[in-house]
Amino acid sequence: MSGLLALLDDVVALTKVAAATLDDAAAQAVKVGSKTAGVVIDDAAVTPRYVTGLAAQRELPIVGKIALGSLKNKLLFLLPAALLLTVFLPQAITPLLMIGGLYLAYEGFEKVLHWITGAEPKTIATAVGLDAQTLEDQRVAGAIRTDFILSAEIMAIALANITDPDLVTKGLVLGVVALLVTGAVYGAVALLVKADDFGFALAQRGGVISGAIGRALVRGMPPFLQILSVVGTLAMLWVGGGILVHGLAEYGVTAPEHVIHAVSDAVRNAIPAASEALAWIAGAFGAAIVGLIAGAVTAIVVKIVTAPFAKEKAS
Repeated sequence: MSGLLALLDDVVALTKVAAATLDDAAAQAVKVGSKTAGVVIDDAAVTPRYVTGLAAQRELPIVGKIALGSLKNKLLFLLPAALLLTVFLPQAITPLLMIGGLYLAYEGFEKVLHWITGAEPKTIATAVGLDAQTLEDQRVAGAIRTDFILSAEIMAIALANITDPDLVTKGLVLGVVALLVTGAVYGAVALLVKADDFGFALAQRGGVISGAIGRALVRGMPPFLQILSVVGTLAMLWVGGGILVHGLAEYGVTAPEHVIHAVSDAVRNAIPAASEALAWIAGAFGAAIVGLIAGAVTAIVVKIVTAPFAKEKAS
């Protein structure tokens, strides 16, 4: 009997430890997840374009397929890779983060360049010569490939901000972040892509209030999606630039970080009202400028490196 009681005590103790670990993992996941906000916004801004031009009844199933692919990216590939890096090659985390930051800066600069020049951005698969199923499959595959890059950056940022050294806790935190971020992004995307249909249904009902709300949704969604795209681009530059600034500081190049902090402090001291919010905006703007410059340099390098291949393809 005493042996059974001792065993029960051990089970209770292990349960308490497990519960404490889960609580700690959940708390850290929420905190760490907030650090990925910029990439999450961009992810939510990018995805709706993959259902543009497809049948309305296929929009939610397509979003569901992309969400499932995103979750597989995070849980089956990126989470194990992140833990392996933590154990065997932790010094590679900062360089990989900076490479991801450079990619975000490059993509952000390309979008800004399209705004300035009016050139058409790279298009995703078109419907010319393709049946509906093939087009849908291409859209889903393209979205999942794009998501892999953004998910890798989300997981890398999360890993870099986890304070607990325990590998199990890190794995739990990354798993919770993967679930929370995927749910948030694709839940928001599902709402965005169906908002105009919901608005149309409300407008068809004919009521004064419901009709007004419905018409507002139908008219308001296109400009809202454009605004969201702009916010996503700015988030790419801000997050990418911030990653590069912090990474350079780790390698002893502290001038950019000091300048951004100095500007933030100057704004905080000059404008007492809402000083913290304005100081954050100033810091984010400074990081976005760094991201824009880094993206421009990367675009020039990419152009130079790929020029010979472009000539060969043209000939």
